[in-house]
Amino acid sequence: MRLPDSTRNWISLIGVTIAMVALFMIVFLFTVTILLDAQGSYIGLIIYILLPGFMLLGLLLIPIGMLIRVRRRQSGTELDESRWPRIDFNLHTHRNAFLIFTAGSALFLFLSAVGSYEAFHYSESVEFCGTLCHTVMKPEYVAYQYSSHARVACVDCHVGSGADWYVRSKLSGLYQVYAVLTNHFPRPIPTPVANLRPARETCEQCHWPEQFYPNKLVTNRHYLSDEENTAWDIQLNMKIGARHAAQGLAEGIHWHINPEVKIEYIPADEKNQDIQWVQYTDLKNNQQFIYYYEDNPVDDADLDLELKRTMDCMDCHNRPSHNYQPPAFFVNEALTANIIPASLPEIKALTMELCDREYTDEESALKEIEKEITLFYTENYPEYLTAEDHPVSQAIAGFQQVFSRNIFPEMKVTWSAYPNHIGHVEFEGCFRCHNDTFVSDKGDRSIIRDCDLCHTILAQGLIDELEVTDTQGSLEFVHPVDIDEEWMEMPCTDCHTGLNP
Repeated sequence: MRLPDSTRNWISLIGVTIAMVALFMIVFLFTVTILLDAQGSYIGLIIYILLPGFMLLGLLLIPIGMLIRVRRRQSGTELDESRWPRIDFNLHTHRNAFLIFTAGSALFLFLSAVGSYEAFHYSESVEFCGTLCHTVMKPEYVAYQYSSHARVACVDCHVGSGADWYVRSKLSGLYQVYAVLTNHFPRPIPTPVANLRPARETCEQCHWPEQFYPNKLVTNRHYLSDEENTAWDIQLNMKIGARHAAQGLAEGIHWHINPEVKIEYIPADEKNQDIQWVQYTDLKNNQQFIYYYEDNPVDDADLDLELKRTMDCMDCHNRPSHNYQPPAFFVNEALTANIIPASLPEIKALTMELCDREYTDEESALKEIEKEITLFYTENYPEYLTAEDHPVSQAIAGFQQVFSRNIFPEMKVTWSAYPNHIGHVEFEGCFRCHNDTFVSDKGDRSIIRDCDLCHTILAQGLIDELEVTDTQGSLEFVHPVDIDEEWMEMPCTDCHTGLNP
């Protein structure tokens, strides 16, 4: 089978070789991954993105080589006729070239369509988002796997539907690739994400705001940092919505997203921790109230209106899938689940101390945890090292497990790096606005700090001395450690820093 003389050049030959080798490797690796079920982020990157790029490069070299060959042949001659190529099917070389070009183009377009779809599908996968840039995304990926959204794909929240946000995400991804390759990124990665898609276009596709009204019963067990790791229970009735479901969002925590209400605020910092101005609009009655921070009022001329934000889901649920729990929380849960044995004396206090240290990387952190726990019980409670149930070994393994889910030294990610706005114990959360210091411009209204607005206490106290009320009642909070009534006058965060019980 003869082809035009213009195909006989080294550039075209190299292009054919590159394209054929790339095609062979794509087919071979794809077959291997299917037969051996050997899926992985890097093999997917090679099959669907890198090798198709090489194949396209090889195919482009073929016509480039042919064009250069023709131009060289024509140089130095003056032709009256047009220099467009002439196709004559009476010549068998032209017929062969046409058939090969047509068949090859059809095959290439088919493979390109399949490859493009697979590349799109792969670049939207959780595996691609979470594991390709291993060190950078490890904290987010690990936290995501243990979140309530572990079966929701990353792109469902971070991108959503529609071509415009898909294009935006890919353009943003180009800079992220550059930052990773050049090691030019902050540690930890800052939040909130700039230009994040509004929650009504992502969260509310699954979570229907008007249905956020059932109340929720929450029971938490805390452990004090004493020798016995004393357990303290508290049971809360969380007022997610109104007492009666038929009242919808008329009251309760999710009143803030009531369609008949609009709440706007202006923060003084990038993390939306320090609120300096709040505006409440009653859309139903057409009323509006503006609140200023009484202790440090800001003049309207000094307010940056470009920072004004309408409150939505993300203003409270700002860590819905990547929540790094404070040590006091994840150790409490591990003790309750018996991942760490609560029978070990002082294990709560010891783990809190270990969480407060700085480590260079995860490997050295886990080694130091094992070393320090073993040393502590060797010096203070040697009988627990020889016990038949091996409680010290269990405590080491359990603490290493929960530590690795929440603290990532390589990226400087700890509980304090990403404040969680749910609640008010370890971070300001609700108390950013509900602190008794926001007063309306007319001075007749304020944003109050009242615990019963969001929850009532149904039970609390030591396990053997539990104080209980009925579901319609509410107990006055009793602090597990006697600090008189100071807890009523000061925010929780003055003492609770993530390492306290």
